[in-house]
Amino acid sequence: MGVFERWLSLWVAIAILAGTVLGNIIPGVFEWLSGLEFAQVNFVIAVLIWLMIYPVMVQVNFESISQIAKEPKGLILTVIINWLVKPFTMALVGWLFFNGVFADYIQPSTANEYLAGVILLGVAPCTAMVFIWSQLTRGDANYTLVQVSVNDLIMIFAFAPIAALLLGVTDIVVPWQTLLLSVVLYVVAPLLAGLMTRRRLLQRGETALEGFERGMKPWSIVGLLMTVVLLFGFQAEILLTRPLDIAMIATPLLVQTYGIFALAFVIALLIKLPYRIAAPACLIGTSNFFELAVAVAVSLFGLQSGAALATVVGVLVEVPVMLSLVWFANRTQHWFSTK
Repeated sequence: MGVFERWLSLWVAIAILAGTVLGNIIPGVFEWLSGLEFAQVNFVIAVLIWLMIYPVMVQVNFESISQIAKEPKGLILTVIINWLVKPFTMALVGWLFFNGVFADYIQPSTANEYLAGVILLGVAPCTAMVFIWSQLTRGDANYTLVQVSVNDLIMIFAFAPIAALLLGVTDIVVPWQTLLLSVVLYVVAPLLAGLMTRRRLLQRGETALEGFERGMKPWSIVGLLMTVVLLFGFQAEILLTRPLDIAMIATPLLVQTYGIFALAFVIALLIKLPYRIAAPACLIGTSNFFELAVAVAVSLFGLQSGAALATVVGVLVEVPVMLSLVWFANRTQHWFSTK
């Protein structure tokens, strides 16, 4: 790893600070940038995430994808954690904190809205940033693509019923524009671009492909850092005016994230997954599809609701927490098979 990658956590901390400061100094600029969106998908963030994902997609080798059928355990682990465990543990952890630990500090109606927000995060597994966490742990790009694709397919059918069950409502409307636009922007488009780029580079030889990947890696990290600056800049005012609410919402999210990762990590060890599959499988279950969660929270409870705020806090918590899990995974890779 180069110096830039080795000190990534420091650069992210600086990006968080820069976003918070700039968001308060020049709020108008960030307000204008946040308005460049459609169906809750911000196009500036989309471009930056695309910049992060595109180099990963160049690594995808379609000729190797058929081999994944010979190693189904990682995919099964991802599906079980994301759809049979995570939504329900998030509901339980959220209820314990908002209706128990923090009950004396939050109005019951507000507590219920915060709970709804974290539940929506728990029911929406990540589509885009997973590719970045996989790359940072040197995961199998082909396997990660299949895991994300299967998650997206299940999400089409399972998101609304599970969310309705846990929220106790019957009129959940899936924001199809948000879901489909995100899948196209974050999976389909960069995948097609990566496939075409890979074919052209391979016509010039393996060294051309390796050189391209080395050259794009810093830009992928720059995309991550700029995304962090914007995310914290968009919410800078909330961070400074409602720090107690932010802390109370972040607490169950942290417990849930680290707890789900620990569960998946232990299972991956027990079933002897190779590290290139185990690391992405564990990380996929811990990150969230925040655009979808925010869109549903706004449509159900309103833009200024506690549920919408909770989904936004999920966005702010995710990057620093996921980087800590990436660091842990990389430090413990020798515990897994390296085949």
